[in-house]
Amino acid sequence: MTSDARRLAYGVLLAQFPGTHVPDWLGPALAGGLAGIILFGENTPDVETTRRVVADFQDVVRAAGEPPLIVASDEEGGDVTRLQHRGGSSLPGNAALGDVDDPALTRRCASAYGRLLAYAGITLTIAPCLDVASEPLNPVIGVRSFGADPALVTRHGAAFADGLHDSGVRSCGKHFPGHGATRTDSHLALPVLDVPLDVLASRDEAPFACGVDSVMTAHVVVRALGDAPATLSTWSTQHIRALGIEGPIVTDALGMRAVADLYDMGEAAVRALEAGADLLCLDSPTGRDPQADFDAAVAGIEAGLDSGRLSPESLRASHVRNLTLSGTPPPTETLDEILAALDAVGREAATRAVRSGGFVRCDPPLVVADLRHRVSIAAGAAPLALADALERRGALARLVRGPHEALSARLPIVAVVREPLADAAEGEALAGLLAARPDTVVVHTGLAGSAPAAERIVYAHGAGRANAEAVADLLV
Repeated sequence: MTSDARRLAYGVLLAQFPGTHVPDWLGPALAGGLAGIILFGENTPDVETTRRVVADFQDVVRAAGEPPLIVASDEEGGDVTRLQHRGGSSLPGNAALGDVDDPALTRRCASAYGRLLAYAGITLTIAPCLDVASEPLNPVIGVRSFGADPALVTRHGAAFADGLHDSGVRSCGKHFPGHGATRTDSHLALPVLDVPLDVLASRDEAPFACGVDSVMTAHVVVRALGDAPATLSTWSTQHIRALGIEGPIVTDALGMRAVADLYDMGEAAVRALEAGADLLCLDSPTGRDPQADFDAAVAGIEAGLDSGRLSPESLRASHVRNLTLSGTPPPTETLDEILAALDAVGREAATRAVRSGGFVRCDPPLVVADLRHRVSIAAGAAPLALADALERRGALARLVRGPHEALSARLPIVAVVREPLADAAEGEALAGLLAARPDTVVVHTGLAGSAPAAERIVYAHGAGRANAEAVADLLV
């Protein structure tokens, strides 16, 4: 029988697991009141497999007489997707939607996406991304943001949340109080935001009051409020509640180095709960052991309850809030119908968003040079969707990974970049290619504000499949 302390610990945890089956070590938690699970790429090889995985977990919970699990996933659309990671997202992503600036279109995109998530059994998507892209060279947010204007981010965040509601899926706005003004990726280190509090409130925090069901806190230090990241600071809870947000407060992944370099998992879990978090995200983005992290979090919370650092009443209240993020009615459409509708609205959005400078039409076959040097950890490594889109059109000669291979082909060249101004290696590769072949067409997949100077350039606003299809239509 699960002890009271352990049950309280289970009720505030969002567990990650390997593969596509229910692991034995997670069984006791599933039968003992676990709040939920979070799905990553290794758990979602395709939609039907994901649906089966989720059903298996819910069957274990149901057999134990427990409430349905929260099933969460990072499903922003565009560059960050789990369900469509292998083939690329049907949606062009937030930067494209913000560039079009049609909230009704954003809502239609999110509604169509929500039906896909609901079909897979996902009850909570860790989206929309409400970071204001005030720093164009930000290495982790970029095209995940709707834009640099807080009002624009707010209206599209509201539209995205409304679209998810249309499909019965809960939203989680991230990353509070805002990760858009930093130049450090919290997966790798601890970012510091050194801004006046009035700027923080009006620029970064304001979009979170857009009607999301929950809020994810960021591993970001606000210098004016102390030396601890927002995830582990009581001020973040106070600011979130002051915005009128009553739903659960979810931590960003406690396995990220911004926190993991400071505290072990057990201590990080206790500090997050002391700060007012309701739901602790336990993923393993840097090769950590999910079972060891889960066990450490449970042990830390139990010790915190025993020592009096944590209150049973507070954890029970968090669990009640967390229950609002579970349970999603399945859609009535077939998967084929859902995907067709999603592709159609995504194609419309991507086509309306893509822009170009100079003459970008090319005579195929083309050599595509992927010059992107760094992989976004949030998005993960994925095949280059543009190469696939051109190949489907019979327009791809070959895909190469550097400028030298591209130059040897003596064919029209398309260079794909993401952050040539922020990443020296990427910038040098592009400069060398343009010096030798000024007729190269540059496809910039990052924020338009971080694009390089080029005579022939396409602003794709992302590297997903929908973006790539719109770009391919321009090129050939």
